[in-house]
Amino acid sequence: MVLEALAVDDETPRKSLADVAYENIRDRLLTLKIRPGDLLNDDLLARDLGVGRTPVREALKRLELDRLVVSYPRRGTFATRVEVTDLAFISEIRTQLEPLAASRAARVATDAARERLQAVMHAVETFDIASATAVETLQLDAQVHQGIYAAAANPHLEDVLIRYDNLATRIWCMVLDRLPDLSHHVHEHVDLLRAVIDGDEAKSAELARAHVIGFEHAIREALFAA
Repeated sequence: MVLEALAVDDETPRKSLADVAYENIRDRLLTLKIRPGDLLNDDLLARDLGVGRTPVREALKRLELDRLVVSYPRRGTFATRVEVTDLAFISEIRTQLEPLAASRAARVATDAARERLQAVMHAVETFDIASATAVETLQLDAQVHQGIYAAAANPHLEDVLIRYDNLATRIWCMVLDRLPDLSHHVHEHVDLLRAVIDGDEAKSAELARAHVIGFEHAIREALFAA
């Protein structure tokens, strides 16, 4: 069954079959429907997605660049494993770049971009986390972060941050059932979005950094409590 894309993709008149395959396989990897270490069979994926093998193979090449899969000659393509050390490496990068994106978005976002962030903020404020599925929660988180990345109007920064946000999402999914309360994590996005919309660069950077650090601490507690 095709999943709704977690990542916030640009609206285009028509997506290629490779794009469709990429988005759906990516989301299965992020939500651990394809588990770390699993073999990805391009024939089975092609039949499941209703596309040919060529789009699936193109998608797998893109996913390898995203560090979500790894290919070995004569062995096949596997979902990358998630190690505890990955969390520190990913957080180290996000702690530097998330504040940069947030402060830049506060400074350069267009009126249209701020309106889009306002809509996302409203979605966060009205989000019922108690009845939401894990995928719905992840989708909302992606809307917040990737909305800010887009508003920062630096495509190179956006590309890097989307990749690392995806890797962080995978780790989050590993411990999602062990996190006691996600409401604080979700709703603290409101202050961050408001700071960006209001053009407060310093506060945006500060809240973005605190959010990443808080995320890492919560994941570590869940990992080591297991």
